[in-house]
Amino acid sequence: MPNTKSSIRRVKKTKIQTTVNKIRKNKYKSAIKQMTTYLEKGKNAEAKKFLPKFHSQLMKVVKTGVVSKKTASRKISRITSKINNSKKK
Repeated sequence: MPNTKSSIRRVKKTKIQTTVNKIRKNKYKSAIKQMTTYLEKGKNAEAKKFLPKFHSQLMKVVKTGVVSKKTASRKISRITSKINNSKKK
């Protein structure tokens, strides 16, 4: 239990920030899930259409520091290559 006034405020602030970070992480996960479902079902046109929004959502999460930039870039790169490779087949 926090004793000082400042530590009480920090506990409150940490709790709020934790919920915000969970929301951001869920948005990140749902964007990835949506894109993978498009690719699994073979909906390449929808995946191609969703790609800019997908990229934007991941970079917004990166900007806040919930996920590292390298992780998001790797996800974007792999999904973009999957889209491009599925067209060739």
